[in-house]
Amino acid sequence: MADHYEVLGVSRDATPDEIKKAYRRLARELHPDVNPGEDASERFKLVTHAYDVLSDPEQRRRYDMGGDSGGGFGGAGFGGFGDIFDTFFGGGGQRSRPRSRRERGQDALVRVNLELGDVVFGVHRDLEVDTAVLCETCEGSCCQPGTAPVTCDVCHGAGNVQRTVRSLIGNVVTSQPCTACQGYGTTIPYPCATCHGQGRVRARRTVSVDIPAGVETGLRLQLPGSGEVGPAGGPSGDLYLEITVAPHEVFSRDGDDLLATLDVSMTDAILGTTTRIESLDGPVDLELRPGVQAGDVLTIKGRGITPLRGSQRGDLRVGVHVVTPTRLDAKERALIEEFAKRTKAPAPRLAEYQQGLFAKLRDRFRNG
Repeated sequence: MADHYEVLGVSRDATPDEIKKAYRRLARELHPDVNPGEDASERFKLVTHAYDVLSDPEQRRRYDMGGDSGGGFGGAGFGGFGDIFDTFFGGGGQRSRPRSRRERGQDALVRVNLELGDVVFGVHRDLEVDTAVLCETCEGSCCQPGTAPVTCDVCHGAGNVQRTVRSLIGNVVTSQPCTACQGYGTTIPYPCATCHGQGRVRARRTVSVDIPAGVETGLRLQLPGSGEVGPAGGPSGDLYLEITVAPHEVFSRDGDDLLATLDVSMTDAILGTTTRIESLDGPVDLELRPGVQAGDVLTIKGRGITPLRGSQRGDLRVGVHVVTPTRLDAKERALIEEFAKRTKAPAPRLAEYQQGLFAKLRDRFRNG
């Protein structure tokens, strides 16, 4: 049996592209429609078989190792002259199916603005969405009531038309979408006047959605099938809700925890007290022990945010900020001076670098 590389006239290390170019050149020269001689026909079979083997990576590997080259002229390696058209023209001789008017609708995106309080437990929203909906007049048929699409008289329902083109290797049949029906195989002589033959119209509709707790800015929620209705009443796309949570003037978020800062007077910090603060879901009592320090973090369990996946709420963590009075009358100043004498407080001294009070609060929030 002739060497496949010699048959194609390429080296053994030829690239797939070089092998294909060699085959195309020889096929144009030896094809029976161009060269009807018996010798040319036999050489054409050899060339085609060689190409079948060397163009397949696995068959070529086996052939290079001295194994079976894969199939004879009448076997799987040689599919007849029709394979040449597939190679050169992408199977243009085959008829494709007509297009369907019904297509999936596009996805839609709606931006939803929330308050931080909405994130704690979740919130229900009725959203106004401007999108494509099913045409109520024709119910997606695209036709006037009482009428229907008719078979295209050009392509006879095939959706494509075929043309025969003469070439060096003979007559080549190509297929392309029918311009009379745009490839649908049918035409609509009486399109619906409401939707102009689209099967859908633009309209504003209300979408009710329960936004779960724990969402955050940038998160997108997917509502399958709530997007635009497709052409000709095709299936609806999806609706995506992009969440934006507005900053809160008191609370900030750290994961599922809420953070806040509590201003405490110097006397309350010294003596301790119980105070009532407003959390995002109602008042809560907070006890300050005597001697609480600036930067201490007090934790109130279960007053944070319900996580997006789960039921255990986060905590409310409150950082203490001791407020030092800046204006004292004579009596108040005398009392403070007497207190200082009695406590014999040490003189001010340099302490370990703490990046300032608010950095200290932030670090304690993170580590608390």
